[in-house]
Amino acid sequence: MSEAPRHILVIGMGAGDPDHLTLAAVKAIRRADVFFVLGKGAEKDALTRLRRDVLDEHLPGPYRVVEAEDPWRDRTQRDGGRYASAVQDWRRRRADICEGLIADELAPGRTGAFLVWGDPSLYDSTLAILDDIRGRGTVAFDHEVIPGVSSVSALAARHRVTLNRVGRPLHITPGRRLARGYPDDCDLVVMLDGHETFTHLVGEGWWIHWGAYVGTPDEILVSGPLDEVAGRISRLRAEARERHGWIMDTYLLRQGPAGADGEGRPAEGADGPADGPPG
Repeated sequence: MSEAPRHILVIGMGAGDPDHLTLAAVKAIRRADVFFVLGKGAEKDALTRLRRDVLDEHLPGPYRVVEAEDPWRDRTQRDGGRYASAVQDWRRRRADICEGLIADELAPGRTGAFLVWGDPSLYDSTLAILDDIRGRGTVAFDHEVIPGVSSVSALAARHRVTLNRVGRPLHITPGRRLARGYPDDCDLVVMLDGHETFTHLVGEGWWIHWGAYVGTPDEILVSGPLDEVAGRISRLRAEARERHGWIMDTYLLRQGPAGADGEGRPAEGADGPADGPPG
């Protein structure tokens, strides 16, 4: 048997729009012999379809995809210690599955790829899982990371704002941490907020730039004073979750008027669902 090492590509595929792939990502996709996908059940088939749309757009010929079921994760835990334990358990079981995929579906000397939403270095577990597998020593491989357009940068672009303001720091946090408080004198980017923590900040003078399914045909954008639009965002989230069975959203919070630094113009169509894929 060949002793040539297996090679893994971790490719940032952007927020959903096939045009968001960098040239480096397209070149990496064309090097891969097989693409590994962990499915998240029937309600998230759209995510798998979006991956295939990306591959169809950028690959000139047939390609091979190997799918496996993503293990169940306990998302009810919000306490720090219990939450960390739940995530560690989920990552371990994910690593078990990925280890099997690499060992059984990728021959030595061949290249496999994981297509990661947004950027692999921001709120994604793939790199930690690959480190876990390498540490086990059961299957040898090397890997490289191709950065992508994150949902955070895509959100700012769709709202036509910069993430940072002059002399003001930017704090990126999951929603569960925002519920415990936030640093003073900074703007906030909030991800993974399944509990609509922004509603706790109504009355504190925030402006919000919110987006769901950013970069996909289902994109929804809302921008305005949080006190005025929080209820509408909650309603849109509920309607979208009911319609799709899942939701991915991100938002930017700023204290004071949106245009304090000459920024903050809402995107065209920012008062509701986009008419189609972002251009």
